[in-house]
Formats: sequence, C-alpha cells, structure tokens
Amino acid sequence: MDTWQRRTLLYVVGLVGVIVAYTFAYDYGMTVFENRPREFLHSLQVVVETFTTTGYGSDAPWDTDVMRVFVILMDVTGVVLIFLALPVLLFPLFEEAMETTAPTTVEDDLSGHIVICTFTPRGETLVTELESWDVDYVVVEPDRETANDLYDEGYNVIHADPQSVEGLEHARLSSARALVADDSDQVNTSIVLTAREVDEDVRTISVVEEPDRERYHELAGADVVLSPRGILGRSLAGKVTTGVSATLGDSIELGEDFDIAELPIHRGSDLVGTTLADSGIREGTGVNVIGAWFRGQFQSPPSPDAELDGSTVLLVSGTESQLEQLKTMTLSNVRQYRTGETVVVGYGEVGQTICGELTAAGVPYTILDRQEKANVDVVGDATEPEDLRRVGVDEARTVILALSKDTDTEFATLVVRDLNPDVEIIARAEGTENVQKIYRAGADYVLSLATVSGRMLASTILREEDVISMDQQVEVVRTTADGLAGTTLGEADIRSRTGCTVIAVERNGDVLTELGPDVDIRRGDELVVAGTDEGVTRFRELFG
Repeated sequence: MDTWQRRTLLYVVGLVGVIVAYTFAYDYGMTVFENRPREFLHSLQVVVETFTTTGYGSDAPWDTDVMRVFVILMDVTGVVLIFLALPVLLFPLFEEAMETTAPTTVEDDLSGHIVICTFTPRGETLVTELESWDVDYVVVEPDRETANDLYDEGYNVIHADPQSVEGLEHARLSSARALVADDSDQVNTSIVLTAREVDEDVRTISVVEEPDRERYHELAGADVVLSPRGILGRSLAGKVTTGVSATLGDSIELGEDFDIAELPIHRGSDLVGTTLADSGIREGTGVNVIGAWFRGQFQSPPSPDAELDGSTVLLVSGTESQLEQLKTMTLSNVRQYRTGETVVVGYGEVGQTICGELTAAGVPYTILDRQEKANVDVVGDATEPEDLRRVGVDEARTVILALSKDTDTEFATLVVRDLNPDVEIIARAEGTENVQKIYRAGADYVLSLATVSGRMLASTILREEDVISMDQQVEVVRTTADGLAGTTLGEADIRSRTGCTVIAVERNGDVLTELGPDVDIRRGDELVVAGTDEGVTRFRELFG
C-alpha cells in the first residue's frame, strides 16, 4: 500500500467515525434539549447534509442555544474536513496523475541492447559511453521513484525487479547483447543467477565491491567480474610509478612501432610553467599531442597557448623512442625516491592496491590510516594537521589520498597543500561531480571511481567495436570513414569540424603515421581517431 492509499484509508475511517459520533450526539440533543426525538437515519441525514453543505432538511431552526452551538460546531467540522481532503487526498492524486511514470517493459522489437541492472554513478558513465557508440540500453530499476526520476531525465529505464525472471523478461534479456549487474555483491550474484535462468547464453558482467568475493560471482555464472576499486588503485599508483624511471609503462600499440600514451607532467619538470607552443615538445621529440587534461578537463586539440603545470596530463602518439624522449621531459629533475617521500593516506581496498603497485615498482612509501592495521605506519585522521605531520607530509614529494569520502578528500587536500605547498597531490574521488572541487582544493591529479569503472565496463562490453578507452573523457577508436574517400586530410579539416585528431591510417595491413595535409583517404581505409565522446560521435555522423 503506497502513501496515497494509506492516507485515503485513514481519512475515510476518520470521516466515518466523526459522522457516526455526530449522529449519536445530534440524536441525543434533539431528544433531550429540543424535545423532538428523531430516528437514527434521519439524524445521520442531517449530519451528512451539514458536512456536505447540501442543506439542513426540515429540522432548522433550532430553539435551544445548546443545539445552535452544536450545529455551528458541526458546520465548522464539516468545512475543515473538506479542506483537509484537498491537500491530503486530491492534490496528491492530481500530482500522481500528472507525473511521468516509467514503463514496466520495453518495446517488443528491441534487440542487441545492454541490460543495466540498477543505476549507479558508474552506470551514468556507462550510459554516456553506450550513447556515444549508438548502442541501445535499458536500465532495470527496482525503486519506483528512482525509475520515474530517470525516465523524467530521458534515460531508457523500466521499473522492474532485476532479481526476478519476470523483470529480466520485461527487459527482453533473451535478445540483449549483454547484462551488467551493478548493485551490491549479494544482489549482483542474484541477478546473474536469474539471468542464467532466463537465457543461459547471454553475456553477463558483474561488478564486485569486495575482491575476495569475485569467485562467488563467477560461480553464479558471471562471464566477466570487474573490481572497480582495484582498477582505480592501479590507475592512481601509475601516476607515481611512471615517474620512477623513463620507462614508458602502459601504452596503446597501434602499429609495430607506433603507440598512444597518457603522460602526466610532474612537479619539478622543466615543462611546468611553459605553454604548449613554447614547450618544444613537437620540435624536440616529434610526438603528436592529441589532447591534454588541464585540471581534469580534457581539451582536444589543446590550445597552443595553454600553460602546462603539475596537473597537466598529455595524450600523445608517436614511436616508442619519441615517447620515451617526452617521458623524460615530463619527469622531475630529481627522480630518486627516498623512504617517506611518498605518503599513502587511507589503507582500504584502493589504498592497499596502490601500495602493492608501489612495492612492485620499488617505490618506498609511508601509510596513514584511521584504523590500526598491518602495514599501517601511523594511525591518525587524514584531516588533522598533526597526524599528517607525523606521517611526514610536510617533507613528502607525493601524497596519494585514497579516502572513501569525498568531503574528507577535499579537506585533507586543503590541509596537505597548506603543510607542503610544493607536494604533488594525487587524489581519489568517489563521485564524478566532486572532481573539480578536489582540484580547486589543490590536488594535482584526481581520478573518479565512477568514471574509471564506468569506462572499464564500456570497454568490456564494446570489445568488438575495437574501442580503446583512456582513463577519462576521451576515446581512441578505429573506424572506417567512407564519407572521406577521395579527399585529403587537409581538405577534410577534421579537427576544426569535429574536435578529433586522426593519428594513423591503416591501409592493406600497413599503418601510416606520418600524416600531413596532403595524405589522401581511400575507400576501405581505417582511421585511428582520438577525441571526446561527443567529438567521436560527431565524426561518425559526418564521415562514417
């Protein structure tokens, strides 16, 4: 029974009770004070006429003051009950009739879609990715209000229980491309088990919160199990470990000797304080700067006048030797790490993953956590200056904030920056909406759990689309562009029209990377294009 039904029942029961009470009182008053006894039904008729303001019958007027006062009181009660019914019953009823209601099933002809079971912040990133690839999806949301809100915002959503066979059948799971279970560990395993009951062959991807429970997701039948916090921890640690040496680390290979890499500029690098045009990157290394993140905001192509600082991350393409040269330029002049120069704040799952990566890379570190645990060096509060001093923040080169609450991360960033203005701060964000606040607090690099895990889900689902996802906000894709056949890159003017950069052309098994404005595009060529989600979508619309 919903709120409106409960209110209606209580109102009706109360109204009947008041009418019956007034009927007995009126019958008594007419007998004792007016000396005009009435039948019970006659007294009930008078009370109902009074409450509904439809008349008073033949009993008016009354001779005694007691009955006059009683009738006045009955009049007021009736008016109050009528006005009470408006906000309590009628207005909510009208609102319910007017509000948008999410459907409970999808169209019969929907196929090849992704079924997303419950909606989370990482689901929002996933939906953005799917829309950029023009892949249909449906969110199965068990909470009615959440489903209605999502439907109001334009999401493809149905109100159904993803743990029930009926709910997944209403989402047409049997004709779907894949299912994503994105709730708690227990609910996710239940969803996967239900999906196997509906369709044994559908591809299922389950998100695991606790890594030690991954086996149970697999036993339930999940084809792929993703651990978002582990992914985030490795990404954050990579910003430190790539600074230990000039070794390139993770990159995306496009040809035999041509890669795409994401290179953060470290504090202390000679590039800090220069503009992209004056940095000498292109002249000194020969790499192509596809785009850059400036305080978490991706620009492609970046402005030549954009100033580089410790929060800038470059997205570049080139040969391995060219990228190694640029890697050396992005590092601090002092590259040796000593004990205590890296501080990890927070030793939960993300923090433990970070420490594991730092240990593997031979980077010494000190750990601060609120609770006493094995390997924790200092027990204290990340927002207390004294505790941060005890762990050595005021002398550290890098501080990694791996806290689960964004408000704590924001405050800790302010304190760390105050204690050590020159320290490099790498921070985790739980929600994408808080990334910019953490940057404003003083962080050099911020990575959102929702963004990383959402993109990882998209990359897993869209594997046959040959999508290469970077950490955030950018896609690198291979795609045909027959609409450009017979033109040159200069004539196509792709950068200004879409914001994307063509970084390679694959033709008959060969990869062309020396791309000038005179390079012609032929039918059947595959272009390797980098840009934002919107830019890649625009590229496909214009040239696909």
